[in-house]
Amino acid sequence: MSSLMVNDSMDFLTLKDILDVTDGNLASHAAALEKIEYIKIVKEFVGKKTRTSFEATLLGKAEFYKHLKALEELIKGN
Repeated sequence: MSSLMVNDSMDFLTLKDILDVTDGNLASHAAALEKIEYIKIVKEFVGKKTRTSFEATLLGKAEFYKHLKALEELIKGN
């Protein structure tokens, strides 16, 4: 989610490289985030190849900010 917060969208291969995860691991986590509507998965053709990219939804962004706030409170000891 943090990568998607600072980028409008990211393609599968770029995100996979940044996170250093397997195809299956990224696909399963992305599917879980899509199911709860935190991200949108976009599939399109570029030439004859499929390109999968991810975008954070408004809900996903809001929940991410709530998560950051909770972490800040935890660090502060509140």
